[in-house]
Amino acid sequence: MNPAETRSELREAIRELKPFFMKAALFSVFCTLLILAPTGYMLEVYDRVINSRSSYTLLMLTLLVLWFYIIMELLEWARAGVMHQAGLALDRKLRERVFNAIFEANLRRIPGGTSQGLNDLRTIRDFLATPALMALMDAPVSLLFLILIYLINPLLGWISVLAAVIQIFLTYLTEKNTQPPLVAAQREAIAAQNYANGSLRNAQVIEAMGMLRSIHQRWMKKQHNFLRLQAEASDHAGGNASLSKMLQTTLSAALLGTGAWLSLKGELAGGSGMMIVAWVLGPRVLAPLVQVVSLWKNVVNARDAYHRLDKLLQGLPERQEGMPLPPPKGNLSVEALIASAPGSPVAILRGVSFAVPAGCIMAIVGPSASGKSTLARLLVGIWPSASGKVRLDGVDIYPWNKAELGPHIGYLPQDIELFDGSLAENIARFGEVDSAKVEAAARAVGVHDAIIALPEGYESLIGDDGCFLSGGQRQRVGLARALYGRPEFIVLDEPNSSLDEAGEVALVNTLLALRAQGSTLIVITHRISVLAAADLMLVLREGQVQIAGPRDEVLAALNKAAAQAATAQSGLAAAPVV
Repeated sequence: MNPAETRSELREAIRELKPFFMKAALFSVFCTLLILAPTGYMLEVYDRVINSRSSYTLLMLTLLVLWFYIIMELLEWARAGVMHQAGLALDRKLRERVFNAIFEANLRRIPGGTSQGLNDLRTIRDFLATPALMALMDAPVSLLFLILIYLINPLLGWISVLAAVIQIFLTYLTEKNTQPPLVAAQREAIAAQNYANGSLRNAQVIEAMGMLRSIHQRWMKKQHNFLRLQAEASDHAGGNASLSKMLQTTLSAALLGTGAWLSLKGELAGGSGMMIVAWVLGPRVLAPLVQVVSLWKNVVNARDAYHRLDKLLQGLPERQEGMPLPPPKGNLSVEALIASAPGSPVAILRGVSFAVPAGCIMAIVGPSASGKSTLARLLVGIWPSASGKVRLDGVDIYPWNKAELGPHIGYLPQDIELFDGSLAENIARFGEVDSAKVEAAARAVGVHDAIIALPEGYESLIGDDGCFLSGGQRQRVGLARALYGRPEFIVLDEPNSSLDEAGEVALVNTLLALRAQGSTLIVITHRISVLAAADLMLVLREGQVQIAGPRDEVLAALNKAAAQAATAQSGLAAAPVV
């Protein structure tokens, strides 16, 4: 698809905030006009009050200007509230979509597919209520002050215009000098955070093998680069901010001095009072730009977050849900499957084809790195294929709505990941907990007795990633989660890798019971004990099917091939040396 033709969900979501922006802009106009209240008060005091020497007039004017101050602060508060609501509206609109996108990015192993998308959404949301955006809203209205100064005297107006041009140039310099280091700093910050998160996930390995110092040094290198680049950007921004404030002060002095000179020559309309008005209004012309420059880091961060988030959403379009389909019966067919790990050009599976009727168990065996776990991921629709299809009851499983299909799928990955919560919640897949189904799944894998022996039973919290459980307990809980609700199609990747002999016997009995109830099972294993329950067997080698068929026929063929190889080897060994 042509990028120019790609729909920008982020841009459309921000466009939907137009009513909020219009309301905030209206508040900005009134707030800017009320800034003139102190100037009017000063003129009236010097003119009306001093000449009339009326305390009552002074009191009324003071109360009036205080009332204007209250109105102005209420409008500022209301404007901030409107923009805060705009940020919340944007968050409500996109948070589920962004969450799904970063989830998809992690599934596809896309670089940067972390929680950064949620951080970017938060950055944009928070920016909508920052003083930097408020200043940008005030900038068009500040032109009114420039016009008023020009009406007082054209010379004063041109001085203000010159100052505004210089300020715009300083803003351009701020952008040019700070944007590259800020972008690089943000990139280094993300890299450092991702590296730290990855290191924490492997804390036990790092501690056991004394790797902490080396890991810390590598993290510090990334962190140092981030701090160096951020300091460089801050130096540029700080210098330009100081120049902007100096320009604002210089403009005030220039307007006051020029106004006095024009007053002495009798060329200042309205007398010396207008000199004071110009002196007060001059800094207001530059105030929005000065504030933007001082908060330029927020502007750049928000802009970069916008581009990253827009790229993420456009690169991972929302999956279109097809028409609802009936629950699968479990008839599996794999057709000329070619697949690689997401982001890798190297094919792991090459032309894999086989079929498993509903209610059968297929055991998949093969040497390490033959593509068994990759095949498991494709069978449950986690990864897309480069070519070929995985069909369940004739339907391509990858685009099938997972919320609809998920309850009918059981999956136990090789690396079992549990979630912070109770045992019951983990087994019930964090949906509505059906106690009977949870207990049935736990009994099926032989973990029920161990669970009820705990003080809190099924309500026991297991910690992040099941850290309070042993390896065997984690595997059984993960297996119970895969079997929860008696799904029609189940894929188990090394389900007995952490089980003892009793656990393996229980696993075989569980597989036989699932087959009896009509479930289709794919079991990837290295251990021969599971083969006793299999109807079919497939040998995968170097990403290709070496042999597949009924278990006994495959075993006989493998034994025959092994015997022939042994005979050939022994004959070779017995041959005389010439």
